[in-house]
Amino acid sequence: MKLARCSDGGTPFWAVVDTARAALRPITGGPADWGPALARGEGESALTFTGAQRLLAEVRLLAPIEPTNRVVVAGANYAKHLKADFGMRSHSQPVAFLKAYGALIGAHDPIRYPPLTKELDHEVELVAVIGAEKVDRNDPLSGVLGYTVGNDVSARDLQRSGPPGVGMDLFAAKSQDRSTGLGPWIVTRDEFPDGSPVLRMTLKVNGETRQDASCGEMTWNVAELVRFVDERSSFAPGDVLFTGSPEGTGQGTGRFLNPGDVVEAEIEGIGTLRNVVTVIESA
Repeated sequence: MKLARCSDGGTPFWAVVDTARAALRPITGGPADWGPALARGEGESALTFTGAQRLLAEVRLLAPIEPTNRVVVAGANYAKHLKADFGMRSHSQPVAFLKAYGALIGAHDPIRYPPLTKELDHEVELVAVIGAEKVDRNDPLSGVLGYTVGNDVSARDLQRSGPPGVGMDLFAAKSQDRSTGLGPWIVTRDEFPDGSPVLRMTLKVNGETRQDASCGEMTWNVAELVRFVDERSSFAPGDVLFTGSPEGTGQGTGRFLNPGDVVEAEIEGIGTLRNVVTVIESA
């Protein structure tokens, strides 16, 4: 099942998407209402449909997360990315931090080119969406509602700009307004084999492939990341967890994003983000 957060110019709403028919059916409530039941595998019986079927082309796809939910990012989770792009070895445990909600954009929204950076980078990532009201740390995947696609756009020069001895400035690097793609929808966990997903991830810039890897190459899988984060700060239904990016980022190649670039981040079995880098005067 595909669940999208949509707008037709009025109040945002959630819907079940039928990609074969390019249509959707609105549903009541949000992840806090039906996320726990869907995580338990109850399917459409957990949903209340409202209104008639609509064409997908009639709505704007928003980032599939409510403003009240948290955006957690687990970084440094692919050994090849660390070695090729940063010249580093894997850490002894996951690294996690928060991203501002205001950084998120939908599947077809423009990526705002922040005026503070000259090194805007791309990072395709599998994103896990939590459904459970309380994660079972003995079975973390049972608390996952489903998965979506993320492009954790980063300002690398700002990332290095922390005061001497203090370290990286991840807030400046990762939370620039309207820069991080998320979507196009959540694909529920029951659509995938048991265990942490093993899916091909690609990112193209102007049609040229820059990143091409499998999320099966993670150092810490989805279950391990969910447990690690939840042990430190409990998840709630609708929270999202970026799980890290593979090699091929601009940090390693020196090829950063520029205004006008068309960026396509795709994960098999989920969908594609297609965002154009754009200079926007104000945030």
